[in-house]
Order: sequence, then structure tokens, then C-alpha cells
Amino acid sequence: MTTVKPQFPDEQTGDGSFVRQDDAFRSWVTADGRSGFPAVAKRYKLYVSYACPWAHRTLIVRALKQLEDVIDIVVVDPIRDDRGWHLGDWFLSELYYAADPAYKGRVTVPVLWDTETNRLVSNSDDDIMRMFETEFNAFGNGKLDLYPVKHREAIDALNDVIYESVNNGVYKAGFATSQKAYEEAAYGLFATLDELDKRLATRRFLFGGEPLETDWRLFVTLVRFDAVYVGHFKCNLRRISDYPNLSGYLRDLYQIPGVAPTVNMDHIKRHYYYTHDDINPTRIVPIGPQLDFTSPPNRAHLNG
Repeated sequence: MTTVKPQFPDEQTGDGSFVRQDDAFRSWVTADGRSGFPAVAKRYKLYVSYACPWAHRTLIVRALKQLEDVIDIVVVDPIRDDRGWHLGDWFLSELYYAADPAYKGRVTVPVLWDTETNRLVSNSDDDIMRMFETEFNAFGNGKLDLYPVKHREAIDALNDVIYESVNNGVYKAGFATSQKAYEEAAYGLFATLDELDKRLATRRFLFGGEPLETDWRLFVTLVRFDAVYVGHFKCNLRRISDYPNLSGYLRDLYQIPGVAPTVNMDHIKRHYYYTHDDINPTRIVPIGPQLDFTSPPNRAHLNG
């Protein structure tokens, strides 16, 4: 009998499904400081991995809002071992245990750290994105609104769909330890990708002529899809390059100024293929596929 080793045993159910843990630290930085964490330049550090899509979202918003000189970043090594994410001779877990010595969950990125009080503000990518989008408008590009009031209800609704079936859907397929759990996640993933491709046939971005928060939430999964999720996570019914609208949309987003430097395909591939040795026991990192995100997207005419 084959013994199946799940990637994260504490997040695996009896039927072989992967159920992601909740974020544990969810304080907020606010523009007026009412939370105890005021939006101040150079006060906070953002710990990220270029490999992690959840951390990638925060890097993109930081770049688009032009907060590079306001929020410093620290990039962890792409290879995570049993001790977690590390930076040279120390581990990100040290920040978690400093915040809560009794912490028992998995150590994740991103982490927003307050250097003045030496406190962990948040490990929620959702919250950190929103903080950068709405609370730091006194700095950087305060005019850019990725979460406009008129679209907030629709943004929240589509975020939920994309998170459940696409962002987390690839993980539910890849980390499944039963055929049933895998197929349920994989078929759900492609059903949603099919719908998104149809949606993007008549509009340049998900809500019209300009990319909003939801577009960047989707982007971080799409940019990893053909290089990692198709093979490593067995999400191989179709590639993003097989979708006429999603593939052009992906290139369109990649070519927006500031985005390309946040995409590190070397870190992405080395992390997944080397770290997940339960899925890839040889730890061989594939040389392909050849991806060109710089070819013309041909979508500028879709402004509706």
C-alpha cells in the first residue's frame, strides 16, 4: 500500500482535500493612525517571496502605487525547508514567535512588520493589499484607485470566485491526496478560467478599460500557470497560452510599467519544483516552457 504524504498535514482533510489555514495576524495600518499603526514612510518592512503568489500581489500594488521608497522589502530565499522561509542564517518564523510565542500555524509570506514597535502587523495578503491601496495615499501615486467605491461590491464578489476556484484552486488540485479531491478542484478551476476567458472577449480588463485589484489577484496565478501549475500541480486540461483572451490579457498586465520586475520566474520555478518534494521527489527543476510575456497583447481596442 502506498503511503501518501501531504504537503501540509495540518491542512489536509480525511478525504484528501487541501484546506488552507486562516491568516493569524490581521491588524491594520491606517492613514489617521487610529489603529495604533499610522501610515508613515520607512516605518514598515514587507517580507516577501518572489515565488509566492500571495506575496506577489502585495509587491505589485506596492509598485503600482509607487510606494517603493515608503515600504522597504526583504526577500526570503525561494527554497523553503522544514524550518520554513529563511533569510541567510535566520528564519521568518522568528518574527511570528516574537509576535506570539504560542503560535502553532504555518509560517507564511507576506508579512508586514512594524520596525518602530517590533510588532507583526499582518500576514494577510488581502489586508496588506488594501492597506497599500487605501491608507498610503499621502505617499506615492495616491491618485491610483485600485478599489474604487463604485466597483467595490462587484470586486469583492469576483475576488471570492477567483480566490476559491483559481488562486486557491490550483493548490487544491496540486495538494490533493485523492483522485476525487483533485478532479473536483481541477474541473472547477477550468470552468472558471473558461468563464473568465469569455468575459475578457469584450473588455480589456475584468471591469473595463483599466486594471483594478481583482485583475492583479488573477494575474499572479496566470503568470505561474504554464510554468508551474500545468505540470507540477497537474492542472493540465488547458494552458493559459491556449486561451485566446486570457493569454493576451496576461501579457497586457505584465507590460504595465512596474509589473515585470516583480516577476521572478527563477524563484518561482525553483521554489515549487524543489520545495515540494512530496510532489516532485527528484527536485529536478524543468528547463521550460519558453514563455514570452513581452509580445503584443493586441487588446488596447477593448476598453468596454
